Amino acid sequence: MRPATLAVVVPAHDEERLLPAALTALARAARHPDLAAVEVLTVVVADACRDRTEAVARDAGALVVRTDCRNPGLARAAGVRHALDRSLTGPSALWVATTDADSVVPSGWLAHQLAHAREGWQAVVGTVTLPPSSPLAAPHLALYEKTRPPTGAPWIHPHVHGANLGFAADTYLDAGGFPPLTTGEDRALVHALEHRGHRVLRTATCPVLTSPRLHPRAHDGFGHYLSEMAGTTDA
Repeated sequence: MRPATLAVVVPAHDEERLLPAALTALARAARHPDLAAVEVLTVVVADACRDRTEAVARDAGALVVRTDCRNPGLARAAGVRHALDRSLTGPSALWVATTDADSVVPSGWLAHQLAHAREGWQAVVGTVTLPPSSPLAAPHLALYEKTRPPTGAPWIHPHVHGANLGFAADTYLDAGGFPPLTTGEDRALVHALEHRGHRVLRTATCPVLTSPRLHPRAHDGFGHYLSEMAGTTDA
C-alpha cells in the first residue's frame, strides 16, 4: 500500500489540559520529511465534553467531530468515518492512525507507520511507555515486557493500545471497524483484523508516551491497569 492520505483520530473527553501536548506532538510528527508527499489530517472527536476540548482542537488546526456517546468505540469509529469523508482519496489509499488525548507520540511516529504500510503491512500495533519520572514506570516496564525475548530477538508483543495503532482504511472496513464498546474496542478491532487474515505487525520499536494518571477518562482501560498496579506497589 502507498497511502496518499494519512489521518490521525484522537478521541477526547474533557481533555483541554492534556490535549495541547498531544496535538503539538502530532503536528511535529506530521512535519517529518518522509511525509512530504502525503496529505495529513488530524481528527479530534470531542465526546461529551463540558470543557474547552473542542476549542483547543480547533485552535490547533484539527478537524473536530462532536459526539455525545461517552463511548470510546463509537467515538473512534466516528473519527474514522469523518476521515473517510474528508479524505481526498478512497479507502484503498487512506491510512488511519489512532492515539489518545493524554498521549504524546514521537516525532517519527507517523513516518514509522507509513514505512510499514509501504512494506505491505495492513495494521501496525505499537506499545506505550510511561514518563521515567513516574513511580509506576519501573514496575510497569517489568510487567509489560515480561514476554520480551532476552536474546534481543524481535519482540512480537501481546499488547494493543488505541494510543498507538494504525491500519489501512479498506482493511478496517473489511474487519467491521471499531465496535461500540466502552473498553477494549482497540483489542476487538485487532482481533477481527487477525481473524480476517490481514497482515498485522506487532512492534515495540516506536512506543508512545502515555499519561500515568490513575483516573483516566475511559473506564476499565489502561488507567485501571495502572490503578491496580499502584495498589500492589503501595501494599
